[in-house]
Amino acid sequence: MVRSGVRNSSVWKATLGLQSVVVERVDAAQDAVTGGPLIEVRVRSYEREQSRCVVCGARCPGYDAGPPARRWRALVLGTVPVYLVAALPRVRCAVHGVRAARVPWARAHSRFTRQFEDQVAWLATHTAKGTVGALMRVAWRTVGQIVDRVVEDAKRGRDLLFGLTRIGIDEISFRKGQRYLTVVIDHDTGRLVWAAEGRDKQTLNRFFDQLGSARCAGIELVSCDMAAWICGPVQERCENAEVCLDAFHVVQLATDAPDQVRRQVWNEARKAGMGEQAKQLKNARFALWKNPERLTDRQAAKLSEIQATNRTLFRAYLLKEQLRQIWRAPTFEAAMELLDGWLSWACRCQIPAFVKLSKTIRGHRERIAAALFHGLSNARIEAANTTLRLIARRAFGFHSADAMIALGMLKLGGLCPPLPGR
Repeated sequence: MVRSGVRNSSVWKATLGLQSVVVERVDAAQDAVTGGPLIEVRVRSYEREQSRCVVCGARCPGYDAGPPARRWRALVLGTVPVYLVAALPRVRCAVHGVRAARVPWARAHSRFTRQFEDQVAWLATHTAKGTVGALMRVAWRTVGQIVDRVVEDAKRGRDLLFGLTRIGIDEISFRKGQRYLTVVIDHDTGRLVWAAEGRDKQTLNRFFDQLGSARCAGIELVSCDMAAWICGPVQERCENAEVCLDAFHVVQLATDAPDQVRRQVWNEARKAGMGEQAKQLKNARFALWKNPERLTDRQAAKLSEIQATNRTLFRAYLLKEQLRQIWRAPTFEAAMELLDGWLSWACRCQIPAFVKLSKTIRGHRERIAAALFHGLSNARIEAANTTLRLIARRAFGFHSADAMIALGMLKLGGLCPPLPGR
């Protein structure tokens, strides 16, 4: 047999991904609970890594020897569980008091190695906690605790709010009973930079408090919907920011307006005893809602029938379509000309729903103009919300907002570690 010259300790260090660690010995043992085999790897830190505070990492004087041996769960080797075993003395930190000494292979207050936790965290962003727990042989609650530790460790030494100039703000429901999260996205990186439970001015002001007045002044563009709880604090706290109103929310209002007209005309026809006409209007809902290029033949015929029989309703449809064309204009000047023309038409159309809508849009004209000029929308934040909804659906909901925020930051905040050894 040819020998490679590599020591067994080096092989075990490479296999388990250990650094700054001395492997003293490896023993085969039996699991006291399951009765199955397991491997115990006795280790100790390099001298330069010993006697350090687990919180700040500062070198500290020793306090006591601590427990004679502590075990940390490592990644499974084949089908056999592996545990690292080491003494864990305590040190007296000048700042944090008596603490367990830091070990290079595990995070603070954890009974799992970093590689084990990184793999659990990566899996948690792709599948349900129950599935991760079954694969990694831990409880689903443990998966959540590992995710929290990995997120906190990844945040340490990083400023997620650094360099923000263009942000998007929106809310997402995470639980029944009007339970919402406020989420903030960086348009330049596409990352989720902040999230908190709540949907009001106080919640958003917490974000600006954390951002600080100097960095608030550096915000140039904010995309959002028409919610006053967003627009108000942005104008108050970000003096140099332009609010860009999301096109989807503007068009959505114009899409709902024809349906209000349709319901009104339907009610009038039904009360007048015109049952057949009322039935036709009731079935015209999708013909009025859909974009012209997506109409079926039957819906296009229904729209032609409305044009011939109900000019008011057809005019409402044209107003809706004309507003959509603003965001398809080739230049900013052409878009603003279309917007001003639409406002003039809508305010004198004598259709109450659109007269009211024209007043709303006129009040937000500058914000719509900013969105058209800069080409900014809430597309990135809506994509992030879709991912957050997927996370919630995959977990069958969350009792705690903190648990959803931790998974969201792991998935969308750039905090997810790579798979060990990748």
